[in-house]
Amino acid sequence: MREGHDGTGPGAITPDGCAVELYSRLPVRDEPDIIAAAVPAGAHILELGSGVGRVTHALLERGFTVTAVDESPEMLDRVRGARTICGPIEELDLGETFDVVMLASFLVHSGDVEVRRGLLRTCVRHVAAGGCVLIQREGEDYHTDLPRERVDPTGFTLRIVSAEPVGDGVNAVRAEYVFPDAVWTQTFRSRPLSREQFEDALEEAGLRVDRYLTEDRIWVRAVPEARSVRRGEKEQ
Repeated sequence: MREGHDGTGPGAITPDGCAVELYSRLPVRDEPDIIAAAVPAGAHILELGSGVGRVTHALLERGFTVTAVDESPEMLDRVRGARTICGPIEELDLGETFDVVMLASFLVHSGDVEVRRGLLRTCVRHVAAGGCVLIQREGEDYHTDLPRERVDPTGFTLRIVSAEPVGDGVNAVRAEYVFPDAVWTQTFRSRPLSREQFEDALEEAGLRVDRYLTEDRIWVRAVPEARSVRRGEKEQ
């Protein structure tokens, strides 16, 4: 289990506190529409943090080729129709590049700055010339509009219960997923990032915002900076 992460409920729990059975139940929302509108048809997508394939399968149905990466073998066992790779995202080096690299699920908000840097370096390392990186950010009131809940049309309730400071600008966030027959919880460490802080983190990794894909600026299309030596490399 990663430090500061935990999960409860039926079935296997991944190192970041996610429940495999829970994520197998969650419906796909508007993610495939957002992605499809931002990238070329038929693109090869490297999906970092695919989980059980909730978005993966929808992208495959739309004609994309997907390589799905996750550190949980139990999650990847649920993925069908895509090449799968098991391991920590921040350490990934496949020696190949992709039309699109996708870092969703708010992973860019990792509480550990070095993990975040590793995640973004993985994105840069694997994006092809002329390609793009799609990143999902937290909503700008994610840590302040609390507690809140959403009743999903499919019959479960998601509650973001709290975001408690644990030091160094990091919060411990607690989420609850309540189904008629089961309840799951997840606690994870998250670092809020203002728009400026987010863009600075991209710049450090050698990326820049090409455009925000949604009005709430949660989904972002980024592209590599055209620089031979990046700030992050200078600091090493």
